[in-house]
Amino acid sequence: MLFRLMALLVLTCMPLALKGAENVPFEKVRVDLSDKAALQEGARTFVNFCMGCHGTQYQRYEHVARDLSIPEDVLQKTLIFTEAKPGDHMTSSMRAEDAMGWFGAVPPDLTLVARVRGEDWLYHYLKGFYEDPSRPWGVNNLVYPNVAMPNVLGALQGRQACLPVEENSAGSCRELVVISGTGSQTAEQFDQTVRHLVAFLAYSADPNKEKAERIGVYVLAYLAILFVFAYLLKREYWKDVQ
Repeated sequence: MLFRLMALLVLTCMPLALKGAENVPFEKVRVDLSDKAALQEGARTFVNFCMGCHGTQYQRYEHVARDLSIPEDVLQKTLIFTEAKPGDHMTSSMRAEDAMGWFGAVPPDLTLVARVRGEDWLYHYLKGFYEDPSRPWGVNNLVYPNVAMPNVLGALQGRQACLPVEENSAGSCRELVVISGTGSQTAEQFDQTVRHLVAFLAYSADPNKEKAERIGVYVLAYLAILFVFAYLLKREYWKDVQ
């Protein structure tokens, strides 16, 4: 019993501990899980740029296609680039031993990352990479200092430089600036790409969230109507007592 209580406490406090590790103000990111087009774009970005290292092992291709209204032929052409079948889980093709040799650790599964970290954290993390020659992959991250992974979206965003708090210093960043002409997307396009990717990860963390919220509205309406009838029935029973 004590072990269960301790585990529950750790799981409850984990998101707070992870979010509070860096003193970076987060812009609020609005995620619309009803926007199927945005989720489809996010799924394509995830498969093309993230899935080489990370997986969403608790998701199946066919479930994603069903939930995001992706036809089976489009699923095969745009989301499955291995010998996986539509019914298979979306696991990374990277072997654990290769990951240990390249990164020193196995990249984590991202199925629940949006629930653990939060959408705001993910958004700023993905946009927070900047050039740092002292790091093994040549980049660092404003949200997650000394990050061990490369900037996989760098070709889209472009090279991003860190302007230090003081001139000619190597301290914390005052501002991140993208070097013009080094990315294939404009700032607005890249921002939209990141938002769609975060939306897909938010969907992966809780595929039934939109349906549950929709049902919740009907449940509350039902309870409100039931309360009226219960109150009228109570008055009818108690009028003789009074």
